[in-house]
Amino acid sequence: MSDTPFGFGLPPEEPDDGDEGKKKDQESGGGQGPANPFGFGGLPGAGGFGGPGSPGADNPLAAMFGSLNPTDLGAAFQQLGQMLSYEGGPVNWDMAKQIARQTVSQGTADGTKDASVGPAERSSVEEAVRLADLWLDDATSLPSGAGSAVAWSRAEWVEATLPAWKELVDPVAERVGTAMGDVLPEEMQAMAGPLIGMMRSMGGAMFGTQIGQAVGVLAGEVFGSTDIGLPLGPAGRAALLPVNIEAFGKDLGVAKEEVRLYLALREAAHQRLFAHVPWLRSHLFGAVDGYARGIKVDTAKLEDVVGQFDPQNPEQLQDALQQGMFQPEDTPEQKAALARLETALALVEGWVDAVVHAAAKPRLSSADALRETLRRRRASGGPAEQTFATLIGLELRPRRLRDASRLWASLTDARGVDGRDALWSHPDMLPTASDLDDPDGFVHREQLDFSELDKMLGEAADKPDLRKKDDGAKDDSGSKDADRGDDTE
Repeated sequence: MSDTPFGFGLPPEEPDDGDEGKKKDQESGGGQGPANPFGFGGLPGAGGFGGPGSPGADNPLAAMFGSLNPTDLGAAFQQLGQMLSYEGGPVNWDMAKQIARQTVSQGTADGTKDASVGPAERSSVEEAVRLADLWLDDATSLPSGAGSAVAWSRAEWVEATLPAWKELVDPVAERVGTAMGDVLPEEMQAMAGPLIGMMRSMGGAMFGTQIGQAVGVLAGEVFGSTDIGLPLGPAGRAALLPVNIEAFGKDLGVAKEEVRLYLALREAAHQRLFAHVPWLRSHLFGAVDGYARGIKVDTAKLEDVVGQFDPQNPEQLQDALQQGMFQPEDTPEQKAALARLETALALVEGWVDAVVHAAAKPRLSSADALRETLRRRRASGGPAEQTFATLIGLELRPRRLRDASRLWASLTDARGVDGRDALWSHPDMLPTASDLDDPDGFVHREQLDFSELDKMLGEAADKPDLRKKDDGAKDDSGSKDADRGDDTE
């Protein structure tokens, strides 16, 4: 996955699967060259389109008029027409879905291919989630949040999570689309309307391409619907991906059942948190949105691109995007948004880590090994870090996850399970970024006790005679004040 935010590249060519593979190739436009935003590259008879020295190296449209057969030419123009005729939101989500499914169909780098989930695997996942929920009852005061358990293929994960990706990514793409229309003087925008519309259509397609690739790659790495610390799937539905779990546990030397159960614990713990902390989802998505809206567009560079834009050389815009046109603003507000987002995600992941460890440690001999393996996976740049870096230019600091886990474990020792989980009752009660730097200080800080205040308020409410007496006294002694107040008005 690209480390450059919005580096709009396409995944490798989809392998040939007989008639079905040919059909997909025709629908998606085949493979592509290194700098081709449309997916036309590698077409038969194109003379090595997209490669150095090839007819299409500088102009992909020119390459299409080589010795293409009618079928290839029709597919290429169909793809181009779909891209330029797009009139939806800031991201072409139909294209994103198509690219994600294509990426999934190619398999992962280790050669693992996607596969439909069979009845036996579905039954194993349902049993693992059911048992995980039983174990979690002893580790947290939050009740079960999974109304059902499902086993997904990678393609099913893509379908189920795209609505959440739309909510996360659209704010960034909206800024880019607006910037594309604002770089021209207002009096020229009406005259350049078709060009601006064309660029926005291309921008939507390019966002769709990059997001589709990112989501497709992520589908080959995740174990459930909550791996990145955000609820990506439908509410109340715990999900696991058997093909990814099997690939993950293959070389661990741990029984497959234990790996599945440990990951089911993590998924079920996330589901409890998101189901019973009603403000948490909007808080997390709002933090992502706040950070994304602080991303600025280099309008000087964009103006230069618009001024020299050649409709016959559309990859020019892609090259500009890859050179870092979109960067986070180095402002106090943006730094605060980043801190809020990092802290919120760290608190979620840290709580899940602590709760799952408490539930698994007495029951699974491999609990320590699996916990450390997953921690290292995140620290080395796992799915969450890579995806956020690609989609919104955000690189999370894995250090925060360990700090948060230690804080939640210390809170359990100091305040018990109920006292620890009570902090989720309101966002203002949660630890801050500075608290993650000093977990022990937060744990041993004197807790606010509202019980006496509640008692006083209750007693006051039960004394209407006293309240009436006070009101009467105020009427008698405060009449002059009231008259004086009238004069001042």
